[in-house]
Amino acid sequence: MGKFGWGGRLAPWAAVAWWFGLATAVAAQELRRYQFSHRQMGTVFQIVLYASTPHQAQAAAQSAFERIDQLNSILSDYDPQSELSRLSATSGTGRWVRVSEDLWRVLSFSQRLACRSEGAFDVTVGPLVRLWRRARRQHRLPKPQRLQQALQATGYRWLRLDPGTKRVLLMRSGMRLDLGGVAKGYAVQQALEVLRRRGIRHALVDGGGDLALGDPPPGRRAWRVQLPPVDPRRPKPPQFLHLAQVAVATSGDAYQHVLIDGKRYSHIVDPRTGLGLTNQSTVTVIAPQGMQADALATAVSVLGPQRGFELLRCYPGTAARVVMLQEGKPRVFYFRWPQVPQGSCQQ
Repeated sequence: MGKFGWGGRLAPWAAVAWWFGLATAVAAQELRRYQFSHRQMGTVFQIVLYASTPHQAQAAAQSAFERIDQLNSILSDYDPQSELSRLSATSGTGRWVRVSEDLWRVLSFSQRLACRSEGAFDVTVGPLVRLWRRARRQHRLPKPQRLQQALQATGYRWLRLDPGTKRVLLMRSGMRLDLGGVAKGYAVQQALEVLRRRGIRHALVDGGGDLALGDPPPGRRAWRVQLPPVDPRRPKPPQFLHLAQVAVATSGDAYQHVLIDGKRYSHIVDPRTGLGLTNQSTVTVIAPQGMQADALATAVSVLGPQRGFELLRCYPGTAARVVMLQEGKPRVFYFRWPQVPQGSCQQ
């Protein structure tokens, strides 16, 4: 018996019914492109998706944006009523606080990365970030005494997690958690998951440069993602990545920096020294999940390409491009995760 039965041939009436059913299925699966935007977390989130009807597209995008709003109420360090801010307010009290599933995921991932990066990535950096926000506004370096005070309230070792009860303890007074290096990556990935649950698989979520990519547009093999230019002073034809089902994040000081006494300081702070970075780098990381891409881009920015790429070996499926200005000229470094990771990874 053949593929369709009856000796490999369809009866005339069966053939008509089969072609009619196929045409109906194709029509039902015909997808159109829709785009939506929403302001949250100090940036604009954009969703590009393919759906069969405007109603399906609108409803899915609305659900995704509601999820981002929910995460902002949990992870924001600007909102004094957020779960994160309320947790920071318990610093130095000796009180263990049970946290939500979302905050637990972000904090537990961040603590593992802090350990592996030896503090180059550290969500307890809040006191230092506040100092540098003021420094950028005033165009003055933080006063040494205040910098030292902020450093004393910073350090991932002063943040304790209890996996059994999902409780958190901030051991030192004045500690403030800042998830600016990881929250948007987590948010875009969660938004993409919402779209998938709503039946939208061909989608992209962009949170101010943090991207979560689902299945590619219909009829294409990948999404086309433009890389930042190697040298903005000498524009060349743009370079693109062709990707699907991964996340991408870029970290750098091209648009957020301050010149003080002729020296350029990034908005990215090294938690170990308390100083804004001065290496003038742009780091793009590809990873399986948005939270990984976002946080690793920050960690590699602090560590530099050599030590940063050693860290990436601990995270399967990652790749990176680092552009650094050395002696006035851009130098480009590339990393792609090897089949067999080299070196040891701290837990």
